[in-house]
Amino acid sequence: MESQTLTLAQFQKHIFDRYEKADRERGTPRTFLWFMEEVGELATALNGNDRANLEEEFADVLAWLCTLANINDVDLASAVARKYLGEKRPQGHK
Repeated sequence: MESQTLTLAQFQKHIFDRYEKADRERGTPRTFLWFMEEVGELATALNGNDRANLEEEFADVLAWLCTLANINDVDLASAVARKYLGEKRPQGHK
C-alpha cells in the first residue's frame, strides 16, 4: 500500500467537504456519542492483535474528532500549533 502525505488541515477539510451538512444536522451531542463509540472501539483494538483493525480505529477516531471540530468551528491544526508548538507549550501532562 502506498503511503500518502496528508496534513491534519487537509484531512479536516476533506471531512468537512464530504460530511459537513449531515454532521451539522446531527449536532454536537449526537456526534460526540459517535466519537465516544469510536474511542471505545479503539480501546478494544488496542487490547487485540489485529493491526489492520487497530489502524482503522485510529483513523475513525481522528475522523470523528475532525467532525466535532468542524461543527464547532475549530481549526484543529491551528489549535494544536497554538497549544503544542507555541512559546508556552504545556509542561508535564498535556
